Amino acid sequence: MFEDKTLQCRDCGADFMFTVGEQEFYAEKGFENLPARCPECRAAKRASRRTNGGGYGAPRQMYTVVCASCGVETEVPFEPTGSRPVYCRDCFQANRQSYGR
Repeated sequence: MFEDKTLQCRDCGADFMFTVGEQEFYAEKGFENLPARCPECRAAKRASRRTNGGGYGAPRQMYTVVCASCGVETEVPFEPTGSRPVYCRDCFQANRQSYGR
């Protein structure tokens, strides 16, 4: 059903092989588009996303809040809406089961 295909990278213009195994993987995952970049350019693009503030490895936005239990100022990785209490790490860990986790 599948055969190796030679594709051209849209970034560097080099020819690369889209193997039968890769095609089977794409079909299994339901991917409909052929890869547009060679493996080297795909890896470089992933690495640049990691180091340029997007995707994995990017610093998280932190929000300063006051713990609803002990009153200490702390930071959390989500923006509180005010509809639920927010706890510092120590208070949350101490009462984890009563918070529904």
